[in-house]
Amino acid sequence: MTPADPQLSTAHRPRVGIPWRTSHEEVHGITNKLQYYFDAVQEAAGEHVPLSLQLSPGQLAAEIKDLDGFVLPGSPVDLNPVLYRATRHEKTHAADAHREETDFRILEHALASGKPVLAICYGCQSLNVCLGGSLYQDIAGELRTGIQHSRDGLPPDAPDPMHSARIESGGEIAQLAAISGLANGDGGFHVQINTSHHQSVRDVGHGLRVAAVAPDGVIEAVEHEPHKHWVVGVQWHPERMKGDALAAALFRALVEATRTAAAHR
Repeated sequence: MTPADPQLSTAHRPRVGIPWRTSHEEVHGITNKLQYYFDAVQEAAGEHVPLSLQLSPGQLAAEIKDLDGFVLPGSPVDLNPVLYRATRHEKTHAADAHREETDFRILEHALASGKPVLAICYGCQSLNVCLGGSLYQDIAGELRTGIQHSRDGLPPDAPDPMHSARIESGGEIAQLAAISGLANGDGGFHVQINTSHHQSVRDVGHGLRVAAVAPDGVIEAVEHEPHKHWVVGVQWHPERMKGDALAAALFRALVEATRTAAAHR
């Protein structure tokens, strides 16, 4: 893949829709975390388009029909367990119905129209639940693991914890790992990823495959129908991994996939 051209005119940049992380952040104009996603898309030669969580179904449909692809960002809220037919765990955070509805409508549109999606952290969980999967509601409480997946107990300005993950061979992320020069062995590529989540994929949604796992078995990435429709969900935060080859490759691949998909529509 060729590096993104920073001089590329916005007229030639694919337009990538990114919903606000929460209704609270949108109402109060809090963009410090959202800006990471905007910057990553811009650096990959795409044009970011913020999407309000307050739109009616008709308004949202009109807003997204002319967009080329989507990034579903992380969020401090959790999905309502009712959506995957589970009883609420005591550690499950409050839900944001507007974010849930926006994500699901975006995903329905993207899957129907063949538009690429990069779903990150909460976005990955949203993708999985939208396709009929379920979640572990609290990794620390439901799984026995020595890996720190969440930022619980860390100061706000502390860096994200890091741990290793194995990227399974044969999918989109594996192709990017190979291009990025990651070590290949034990049936996949090995990578260091940042982590900031207390929930994760449990039962994998329809049409998804596991694309990466942590050493403790926590699913770190999923993909939809490899090589057919570019829909990738990662549990880590590539938008916050400045200078990481795989993180940058994920956003470049999303933007390139939008061009390919647009050419076939």
